[in-house]
Amino acid sequence: MSRDSSLITGTVVAVQANFYQVRLDPDASTEGENPLWADLRVLLCTRRTRLKKIGQQVMVGDRVVVEEPDWNDRRGVISQVFPRQTELNRPPVANADRILLVFALTEPDLDPASLSRFLVKAESTGLEVSLCLNKCDLVTAEDLAQWRDRLKGWGYEPMFISVRSGLGIYKQTANDSQNQVSATNPNLLDKIDTSCLPLEGGEVLLTSPLGEALSLQSHLQGKITVICGPSGVGKSSLINQLIPALNLRVSAVSGKLGRGRHTTRHVELFELPGGGLLADTPGFNQPTLECEPSELAQYFPEARQRLALGSCQFSDCSHRHEPNCVVRGDWERYEYYLQFLSEAIVRQQQELNSSSAEASLKQQTKSDGTQQYEPKLQTKKYRRSSRRLQHQSLQDMCQDDLF
Repeated sequence: MSRDSSLITGTVVAVQANFYQVRLDPDASTEGENPLWADLRVLLCTRRTRLKKIGQQVMVGDRVVVEEPDWNDRRGVISQVFPRQTELNRPPVANADRILLVFALTEPDLDPASLSRFLVKAESTGLEVSLCLNKCDLVTAEDLAQWRDRLKGWGYEPMFISVRSGLGIYKQTANDSQNQVSATNPNLLDKIDTSCLPLEGGEVLLTSPLGEALSLQSHLQGKITVICGPSGVGKSSLINQLIPALNLRVSAVSGKLGRGRHTTRHVELFELPGGGLLADTPGFNQPTLECEPSELAQYFPEARQRLALGSCQFSDCSHRHEPNCVVRGDWERYEYYLQFLSEAIVRQQQELNSSSAEASLKQQTKSDGTQQYEPKLQTKKYRRSSRRLQHQSLQDMCQDDLF
C-alpha cells in the first residue's frame, strides 16, 4: 500500500471506548490548513463506519490516516489503517519492536518460576526480548553477580537499574554514577569498572563487569517498546523517571501479600525524550501461556541452543522421555519446561474437547501462581435457573389453568 505525501498520518497512542488519540507525524502535509496546527500534535479521533463494517480494528501503535481534521477542537476521523508489521493481542499493541520485561530483585523477591513464565510468554510473541532488573541498590554485589551468571546461563544479558537513584537509566559520567552507587549501596563500588566508553559531547558511559552498559535510556531510543512485568516491580516509576512530565500513579508493594497492586488500567504509548515510544501495560502476577506444545521448546534459549547443535531422533519429540533427545538434560530450567509443557498439553486437549459440550476440566490458579486442572461438576445439574425462566414457567402454568 503506497502512502500519499498529501495524507495526514499519525500513530495511535491511546484507545478509550470508541475514541482514539492519534499523535500526528511532524512531516504530515497541511497545505491549505490552519498554520497553527503544528502545535496540536494529538487529535482525538473516531473511525469511519466503513472500517467498522469490514471489521478493521484500530489498536494502539497502528499507523493511520486522519481525515477531516478540526484544528480548533483537536478532532479528526481515522479513514485508513496501514498494514501492521507486528501485532500483539495481550496486551493489544501493533507495530511493536521490542518487549522490555521488568522485574525487581527484591521487594518483591525475584522468583525464578514466575520470571521464566514471563520470559516464555515474551518469547512467544516473536519480538526482541530485553530483561531489566530493578532495585539493584537494595541487594549486595554478590547477589548481582550470582543473578548475572544465572541469567546468562538462561541465555539473557540482564540490565541492572535502580529507579530510586536513577542508576543505569541515563547517560552519566563516571563520577556521577559512582556518587549514586556510593549513596545507595557502597558495596557495589567494587563492582564498577572505571573504564568508560567515549560518547558525543565529551560524555562517558559507565560500563560494569556485570555485562551491561548502564544506560537504559539509550537502549529504548528509536523503537516501540512494550514494557511489561508483574505488579509492584516499578514499571510506572520507571516510566516516570524516563518521562518526568507524565507523573503516572504508583502504589507501594502490599506488605501482607508481598506483591504489587495494579495501577495501570489500559495500554498507552508515551513518547520518550530521546526518541521512540514506550507502551505501558497493566501489570499482572501470572501470564497465561497459550503456545502449542510443539512450539514450547523454541521459547527457551537453552533448548534453542541445543537444537541448533543437534537434532532429536524423532521429528515430533516432546523432549520428555523419548530416546536420543538433545534437549533433555541437566539445564536449570528444564523442570519449568516440563511444567509448562504439561499445562500446554492439557489446554490443547481442552480445546479439542470444547466442540462437544464443555470441557470436563476447569483451570484453577493456586496462591503460588501455579495452575492445575480439576474435574468440573456435571453441566447445569447444580445450576439455579434464572428468575426470568421461573417467571415464564409460572406464566405458562397460569395459561394452562385458564384453558
